[in-house]
Amino acid sequence: MSAKKKNVKLTRFGVSVPEDLIESFDAYIRERGYSNRSEAIRDLIRERLVARDWEREMMGKEVAGTITYVYDHHKRELVDEIIDIQHEYGEVVLVSQHVHLDHSNCLETVIVKGDPLSLKDLTYKLKALKGIKHCTLATTTTGKDIS
Repeated sequence: MSAKKKNVKLTRFGVSVPEDLIESFDAYIRERGYSNRSEAIRDLIRERLVARDWEREMMGKEVAGTITYVYDHHKRELVDEIIDIQHEYGEVVLVSQHVHLDHSNCLETVIVKGDPLSLKDLTYKLKALKGIKHCTLATTTTGKDIS
């Protein structure tokens, strides 16, 4: 079988990105040795799809993790929204830790435990809030299913 795929249909689409984000992405591309943005975006999409497949494999099992996000301290209504969402997911939120990074930025880490989809849903809701600058979920096993 040939290393090249034959008859692969490519689809073009446009994405609007802030200038500083695309500059950072271009630096990422250079650091990783990609020849163009398309290759890098394809790899990032594949990475997220593999993560989604892992979630499906873990369906019905309990996992643990941390959700870490940085947000704009000056958006006062944002803090209330974060707290409301954490309360909405009270069954998976174990504890949160708040740190002042500087005058404008705060970092919060939330330790969570539950089914993978609930943890992802919580992460997505936090990530979608206006004023959240970065948000990521890191998951691991609870150790129960490992010999």
